[in-house]
Amino acid sequence: MSCCHYHPTGDEALDSTFTVDSSRITFGRGCLAELGDRARALGMTRVALFSDAAVSTLPVFETAERSLRAAGVDVVIYTDVHIEPTDQSFKDATAYAAEARPDGYVSVGGGSVMDTAKAANLYVSHPADFLAYVNPPVGEGIPVPVPLQPHIACPTTSGTGSEVTGIAIFDLLSLEAKTGIASPALRPTEALVDPDCTDSLPARVVACSGLDVLSHALESYTAKPFVRRSATPRPSLRPMSQGANPWSDLGSLEALRLLGQYLQRAVNDAEDREAREQTMWAATLAGIAFGNAGVHIPHAMAYAVAGQVREFRPDGYPQSEPLVPHGMSVILNAPSVFRITAATSPRRHLEAARQLGAETDGAADEDAGEVLADALMGIMQEVGMPNGLSAVGYGESDCEKLAEGAWPQQRLLQNAPVETDKPMLARVFADALRYW
Repeated sequence: MSCCHYHPTGDEALDSTFTVDSSRITFGRGCLAELGDRARALGMTRVALFSDAAVSTLPVFETAERSLRAAGVDVVIYTDVHIEPTDQSFKDATAYAAEARPDGYVSVGGGSVMDTAKAANLYVSHPADFLAYVNPPVGEGIPVPVPLQPHIACPTTSGTGSEVTGIAIFDLLSLEAKTGIASPALRPTEALVDPDCTDSLPARVVACSGLDVLSHALESYTAKPFVRRSATPRPSLRPMSQGANPWSDLGSLEALRLLGQYLQRAVNDAEDREAREQTMWAATLAGIAFGNAGVHIPHAMAYAVAGQVREFRPDGYPQSEPLVPHGMSVILNAPSVFRITAATSPRRHLEAARQLGAETDGAADEDAGEVLADALMGIMQEVGMPNGLSAVGYGESDCEKLAEGAWPQQRLLQNAPVETDKPMLARVFADALRYW
């Protein structure tokens, strides 16, 4: 592991400190059975149990519900979560929760489920115009009030990290682009991370969620350093996307090491329980990392790719409507992005590639972008990802519109180590159309 020492610049307009936040985390096989006791310990007596139509039919959902009821908790169930949530699906979930009047929330599912529970908790606890809390420039960015009701997040995929972040992402239908709400107040109170939940996942879902983890770790590790971020008027207003910092570096590098060793195994062998467990642990580590550092350009681009999809339907996912899964939409942009950002911190990019298993001995600084891009493309091929954006339905003529869709993601773009504008984003989209 290469060491990077951070030093304040002396410029009073820049920050010189960083903040560490995380949910309480319980990790291990079988821990989902602890849910009822954990809920009662938080004072929950009437829980809104959120899930989606697919997960709600699985044994893991039955385990969660049974644990809650055995602990004497009244349970009301909402399973209409939309995969890749929209502003309308957030509103529908909020309306349900407002009528149910729970004193706590439990989410059992992937990032869509956890994010929907966060949004319902917020808008029921502190009603407001929908765009009031949404990130600018799309929304007003009003600070999220506290308190919210307690929320226990129980992820069933090894990818989003939503169980340990204060971020809720959705597709704003009127813009055909994703945006979100970000606040430490949205961070779940507790996370129960049970690798048993991933044993039955299809290979494509494991691949997409695992590559989302990989992107979380890479983007956090290569984000603008926290000492280059402008200081806030008050310390309590310091954003979650602080930039790369010593705490986030620890989780990012370990997550990359684990993924380099276990991701391909987890995708290609459903019986490899060690690989799936270690991939889920990497997801938790990377979630904590990017929850304190933030991600940048690949995620900003991904929201446009997912929001403007026309016909693509991946294997292993519900086929009712076109969909580019989140992890896929992120990783398809990543090699082209890191070719550009490598010049800002070549040693970091090379170290990231080394953790993923690339041979970096003798690599010069000017090689860093290609070394990391090659490592990413190799992993993409190993786990069956499409060959660039052209394979999910985009062409050269779409790049400007994709750039327009990514540009509202200023919370992410301003966390990048390089300056961005729309023409630059269009060029990076064009470079991501095909890789091999």
